[in-house]
Amino acid sequence: MNSPLSNSLVIIVGPTAVGKTAIAIQLAECLPAEIISADSRYLYRGLDIGTAKPTPAERARAPHHLIDVTPPDQPWSLAEFQSAALAALNAIHARGQLPLLVGGTGQYIKCLVEGWEIPPGNSASGVRTELEMDLAREGVGALARRLTALDPESAARVDLRNPRRVVRALEVALSTGESFVAQRRKTPPPFGVTTIGLTLPRPELYARIDARVDAMLRAGLVAEVEVLVAQGYGWELPAMSALGYRQIGEYLRGECDLREAVRRIKSATRQFVRRQANWFKPNDLTIKWFDAARTPVEVIRDHIRNVLKIQAAQPER
Repeated sequence: MNSPLSNSLVIIVGPTAVGKTAIAIQLAECLPAEIISADSRYLYRGLDIGTAKPTPAERARAPHHLIDVTPPDQPWSLAEFQSAALAALNAIHARGQLPLLVGGTGQYIKCLVEGWEIPPGNSASGVRTELEMDLAREGVGALARRLTALDPESAARVDLRNPRRVVRALEVALSTGESFVAQRRKTPPPFGVTTIGLTLPRPELYARIDARVDAMLRAGLVAEVEVLVAQGYGWELPAMSALGYRQIGEYLRGECDLREAVRRIKSATRQFVRRQANWFKPNDLTIKWFDAARTPVEVIRDHIRNVLKIQAAQPER
């Protein structure tokens, strides 16, 4: 199909709690569109409340992809996400629909739209297993220092507080003898990209974060974490160290009371927002920014239509 929809991708980015899910669903309802999740936490089955995952009712309003695809003890690599997202994108194009890539995981979005050629890591050699044992024994700080000494270029680019990123960069450097970052070559994808950014004034966003965390507690976040633990998922899993789950784990293990756990969730989420801003900056001219609370969805829809030359008279779902 040779149409604006058959070779286009619309991306919706913005900080956590800004309202990406709600606006993406509204856009999907008034465009011939389907949603591909670019949220690393949405991949995990059973992590629903603490991730603010779209509800079944919301998912019924528009097709969603890459949600609930793996159990918490089987994390996806970046390469697995990239492959699955490209497959979903191609299938959506084949159906004559417009793919909307929606999420706040900057690395996921960049790897897809910039066409990263993700370097291999030879897990079969046991390097990753050894590194994970070192991580458990010495902590992420020791591995970060090791990465800085071995591969300073990657250490300058990787989030050194993120155990998975540090382990992955070390794994590649040790397995191949080359820099993780240097191996990450790019092949631009064969589709046009339109990026929509959603923003809010920081005090307003922080108020939304606080209200959302409180709502998660009322919805049963503590019980959700208890169920995951009862199912045998250990605290050491990356999924169980996600925002909210780590702090509720601290409460359940008696390391703090519930009030303190909630305070820690809100504080950690604000820190996460500041890190997200490193991926998508307000002065990035490739992003068209909209105020998430004050811009009618029709304005965003019309911007997309104008950019992609989609006729307004096109039948809507």
